[in-house]
Amino acid sequence: MSSLSHLTAVSGANCAIVVGLIMALGSRLGAHRIVRIALSVAVLLAFVVVVTPDPSVLRAALMATLVLIALGIGRPLRGMAVLSLAAISLLVFDPWLARNFAFALSVFATAGLLLFAEPLAHLLSRWLPRWLSLVIAVPLAAQLACQPILLLLQPTLPTYGVVANVLAAPAAPVATVVGLAACVALSLCPPLGIGLMWIAWLPSAWVAAVATFFAGAPGARIPWWEGWVGVVALSVVTVLFLVALVMQHPWRQRALATLVVCATLAGATTVGLGVSAALLWPDDWQFAQCDVGQGDAVVVRSGEQIALIDTGSDPDPLEACLSRLGVDRVDLLVLTHFDHDHVGGAEAIFGRADVVLVGPVGSDEDRTVLESLGAAGAQVRAVSTGDRGELGALRWNVLWPGEPLTGIDPGNDASIVIEFLPRPDCEQQCLSSTFLGDLGESAQARLLEEGSLSQVDVVKVSHHGSADQYPPLYDALDATVGLVGVGAENGYGHPTDDALTMLEEAGITAVRSDTDGLVLVSPATHPGSVRLWTERHIGGQH
Repeated sequence: MSSLSHLTAVSGANCAIVVGLIMALGSRLGAHRIVRIALSVAVLLAFVVVVTPDPSVLRAALMATLVLIALGIGRPLRGMAVLSLAAISLLVFDPWLARNFAFALSVFATAGLLLFAEPLAHLLSRWLPRWLSLVIAVPLAAQLACQPILLLLQPTLPTYGVVANVLAAPAAPVATVVGLAACVALSLCPPLGIGLMWIAWLPSAWVAAVATFFAGAPGARIPWWEGWVGVVALSVVTVLFLVALVMQHPWRQRALATLVVCATLAGATTVGLGVSAALLWPDDWQFAQCDVGQGDAVVVRSGEQIALIDTGSDPDPLEACLSRLGVDRVDLLVLTHFDHDHVGGAEAIFGRADVVLVGPVGSDEDRTVLESLGAAGAQVRAVSTGDRGELGALRWNVLWPGEPLTGIDPGNDASIVIEFLPRPDCEQQCLSSTFLGDLGESAQARLLEEGSLSQVDVVKVSHHGSADQYPPLYDALDATVGLVGVGAENGYGHPTDDALTMLEEAGITAVRSDTDGLVLVSPATHPGSVRLWTERHIGGQH
């Protein structure tokens, strides 16, 4: 994310442009003020329909309508009053908007512009030209107001957020005006509409290019505390920052002193955690569960050989995890099945994988993923029960699905189940593992009936810890650690209480990517036990 929150959350500028054009055009034609206002409201309604009535668009359009009505009756309104009235009206109409991030970002961004933009511009104008002060103050005000909410979506701070907004903002009104003209022209003169669409594409492409560039720039995101602790901490820092900027002595001095103390404590904590993590990071890790959100991505390491089981849904977190682990090349990539949360991050592996194991293919999109991997140099192999191979000092065996699949369509129950077992000549302690993909209860029961399971040290818990489990299967695996790839506050309720209870009753320690972050599993000093390291909790022996 490059944090173009000012452009994506407010939408008021677009409505202002539309209304301004109608009012100016009507004035040039000599239309009465009431006629211009009525026409502006009608065009606003059409604008909302064309761009879809998203929460931010509805909020901006309602604010513009209220201003037009007040203008028509000669009763000017203040900005915060209009914002409050619009927000309350929409919440009365649809209370569930209170849980909508787009709506919250829209309201907070607008409030930030109304409250902070002018004071910040006045402050910056001491050192910069007035026009440049406004250019910087507007996205800065929106960013300061939105950032605490954005933390709930991604617990990091954008390094280049204001710069990205400053560069992208000039293209937004051009794209809006030309895009709206294209929509009108398409119904009247299609060739003209298509030409205008191509023109509107240019500023839109500029905005996308700015976002892409800054999202991939070095140090684009600064880590921050997660959850409400991070929100409260950032809110306090933001208030202190604003007080230090716009208030007069002595409040400014007090705010600056408090900011220095907070920055010192935060820096010391960050450095301390970094040093602690570096000291405790196990060099002999054999399994690494990457934190890729709601999805699976587990690295298996044996000597110099690397296997990756699934890729998560987004290439960026997978790329970051592999870089952190020092993994440049993947000898064996296993795509258990083709759900997006298992193959969506495959782009991070293009050109880096040697062999790819896949199960049943169900759609053209699945084939496209495989064709892209093949075109990048990987050898793609379709596997089923009985296929085997080696990875360093480990041998791998495919336990599921069988060939042919009877009564099982491509999807969760056709997931590849693969185990990694130590070879007899393993010179060091080698941990064993089984990866269950997203196998459901009935498929798990059939797998257990086939009698091919081995007892292992590590099991990748099926389907992110859903309730669709077969407890006897986990009893038979007799694992020490259960890896659960799951996203924070996911909408599925994963992992479920039933699944966690099942693991506990089977004697399996559950480690979750949502609460534990990156998880490393290493052999312990005693045979049959493992050592855990997690980036958010102190590891230990199990």
